[in-house]
Amino acid sequence: MSKMSITVNWHAESVEQSCAALDVEPSRGLDDAQVAVRLQQHGPNRLAEKPRRPAWLKFLDQFRSVLIVILLGAALLAGLIGDLKDAAVIACVVLLNAALGFFQEHRAENALAALRNMLAPSARVRRTGEPRVVPVEELVPGDVLLLEAGDRVPADARVIQAHGAEVAEAALTGESQAVGKTPRAVPEDAPLAERDDMMFMNTVVTRGRIEAVVTATGMATEMGRLAGLLAETAESATPLQQQLDVLGKRLALIAAVVVGLMFVAGVMRGDDLLTTAMTAIALAVAAIPEGLPAVVTVTLALGMHRMARRNVIVKKLAAVETLGCTTVICSDKTGTLTLNQMTARALYARGRRLAVEGEGYAAAGRILAADGGETGDLRPVLLTAALCADARLRDGELVGDPTEGALLALAVKGGIDPARQAARTPRIAEIPFDSAHKFMATFHHDGGVVQMCVKGAPDVLLARATGVLGGEGETALDAPARERLLDENRALAGEAMRVLALAGRRIPAEQFDPEGELMDWVQALTLCGLVGIIDPPRPEAREAIAQCHGAGLRVKMITGDHPLTAAAIGRELGLAGEVHEGRELDGLDPEATAALVERSAVFARVAPEHKLRIVESLQRRGHVVAMTGDGVNDAPALKSADIGVAMGITGTEVTKEAATLVLTDDNFASIVRAVREGRTIYENIVKFVRFQLSTNIGAILTVLGAPFLGLATPFTAVQILWVNIIMDGPPAMTLGAEPARPGIMRQPPRAGDEAILSWQRMWRIALYGLTMAAGTLGAYAWALGAGDAARAMTLAFTTFVLFQFFNIFNARNEQRSAFNRQFFSNGKLWLALLGVVLLQVVVVHWTPAQAVFDTVALTPLDWLVATAVASSVLLLEELRKLLVRFFVRRESRTPFL
Repeated sequence: MSKMSITVNWHAESVEQSCAALDVEPSRGLDDAQVAVRLQQHGPNRLAEKPRRPAWLKFLDQFRSVLIVILLGAALLAGLIGDLKDAAVIACVVLLNAALGFFQEHRAENALAALRNMLAPSARVRRTGEPRVVPVEELVPGDVLLLEAGDRVPADARVIQAHGAEVAEAALTGESQAVGKTPRAVPEDAPLAERDDMMFMNTVVTRGRIEAVVTATGMATEMGRLAGLLAETAESATPLQQQLDVLGKRLALIAAVVVGLMFVAGVMRGDDLLTTAMTAIALAVAAIPEGLPAVVTVTLALGMHRMARRNVIVKKLAAVETLGCTTVICSDKTGTLTLNQMTARALYARGRRLAVEGEGYAAAGRILAADGGETGDLRPVLLTAALCADARLRDGELVGDPTEGALLALAVKGGIDPARQAARTPRIAEIPFDSAHKFMATFHHDGGVVQMCVKGAPDVLLARATGVLGGEGETALDAPARERLLDENRALAGEAMRVLALAGRRIPAEQFDPEGELMDWVQALTLCGLVGIIDPPRPEAREAIAQCHGAGLRVKMITGDHPLTAAAIGRELGLAGEVHEGRELDGLDPEATAALVERSAVFARVAPEHKLRIVESLQRRGHVVAMTGDGVNDAPALKSADIGVAMGITGTEVTKEAATLVLTDDNFASIVRAVREGRTIYENIVKFVRFQLSTNIGAILTVLGAPFLGLATPFTAVQILWVNIIMDGPPAMTLGAEPARPGIMRQPPRAGDEAILSWQRMWRIALYGLTMAAGTLGAYAWALGAGDAARAMTLAFTTFVLFQFFNIFNARNEQRSAFNRQFFSNGKLWLALLGVVLLQVVVVHWTPAQAVFDTVALTPLDWLVATAVASSVLLLEELRKLLVRFFVRRESRTPFL
């Protein structure tokens, strides 16, 4: 047993060496005493579970944002000045936001549980010389597994015997084709995808029978290693979360300065200390957009529902907008950019190349001659494709081996019904596929003869053939004909296709003995044709990648497939350049790795840790990375990426849990729509910030500027809070429902570290605030000239509210004129603005409201003055935009000197 504690490269050891190291006799297996000892030594065959963070701590995590802390402080301040209603509203918004975040993140942290659930519940083993079914958790190294087609592999194991066996390993290695298994050892440096003598936990046997000895269980398996990677991978904060924290800190500083200045100014003027304190605190509350978390949540939720209608399910609200600044999409090939359905693309028969239309296992498609002429009689080759198969097609769905599914679909496209043909010429004997002889043969009763159908490797069947079907019928397979077939085989393989030869022979029924030596009949074959098979790109994937390039996004294909296959698919998708293998990254330092990853678009033979390195290298270069995938091998990289995108149909539960987005249609093109939505969401959040902060700055400048003009404070604390509530409410919320502006997908993505409040944006916001302050104080001074202080304060209050009515159109369009085709596109905004005006009328003219807000009724002239003054913020901004456009056009027409 001491040998078992030593790390062994099982794939490089012979069967005898492996069994000796594991101290087991394959024909007998382990006995109960050995199992008990090894179970004690290695532990149960299950994945370790990371201790779950208590729910109450997860809930408290939602309050770690700087902005949330400030808003809680604002609620406390509002309570201190006696505004319990505003305090309650702010507190409710914060609690609702925390509850939503807690619910979403609680659902998203189940990746390790999903990994455990993927284990088969029981396994068939040989113990003490007898087959036995045991719970998977009781498997130990040295157990002899007995597996058949359809079984899920319960642990890592070394193949002892394989009978026509193939295993689907796409979920672990990314290899699109099922892999033939053999007991022959492979080189020590063979990558995971080429260890044909090994089987790995959670892969599936698609055909044949296998005996294998367990070499690793639980966390010592390849699946366990992935679980460890997934547990160790930290989730990074989204760009939006980072920017909101920066914004929160800036607003905290502004609020502190405002409180200090206001209080000092009031004390120096000799104002009532309590009134000064209340006004200063109210202004500090007004300086903080307490509606921001709610607006962010609502905006993200609206985007989430729009994305769901476009087949994109969002699991984590805060990550939705990340797609808006994504610069690189790293995509798995199999099942993401390709269909994960093997498809016959080319057929060489009757001496010429034919093209095959259609994708996957559907019957749609035709077999066409390249020159547009007749295809000739293809029945012999199509009958072989239909009969020499164990798989079945049911309504376009495959039951069985993917390669056989491609051949069955080819037969259907040529007019052959495989099920009906199998009933007409029943199978009476077969030679199963085996990696040793590399072909499969079936024998069918057909009247007075036995029709033998053979499929296999072209070089193997050519060696056993004496004839070939040409344009004029069957002819001898002479040297020129053999060379033509070999050339065609090389040409198809050069296009990254898996090439199968189809052949046949007719045997007199009286000479055939189904119980005899069948291998003796696999000679003197007539070669019917060659079939080129590939997992084709999704029809919409190339256009989607082109749209990504147009939007400034770079796409990188990362696959576990063969480099030749990856190169061919990359060319079809428009991903040009050299193909690099994952092993090339192993000897590179971080800087060299980052440089290679930066310039390359296609990576092949990539292991899970390579995917993780690629994602992290791009992130170190400042990229915002989206990673798509469907297999278990993609999960760690998905979790590490800025945003993980899982396939909903073909994706494993592990991948879906590790990801933040799930594509329900497995369509790469849906990512492009999600990017558009992400950009729109971010722009709408920026619109709210610009609108709200210009309001806050306007209020601050108005209150602070009044004393310098020899005027009393124009607003009461209640009026300041009213402005904050009424304009933080429905109008601001409706900015989250703004449609995408034209051209949003014809510009490069924003930088991940781009500040929400850039200096250019800040001076515009300050300009709006200054305009509001000047206009409000001007109206205030004009009304004070008449000697009515109450009317002057009401006019200033109303003017400032109406300023927000016009300013919201500035927020909607940062560069273009507000008066564009989308001016009336947001019906919710117009309803909200109408509500604001009506509420202000109530506050000014309804007697009970007048008592609360210290207002008096205004005359129609006062309302006209307030409206005219307030409209200046929009008109002046439109004039600025007009001048900018004029000078930009003029500069663009100036010849270069």
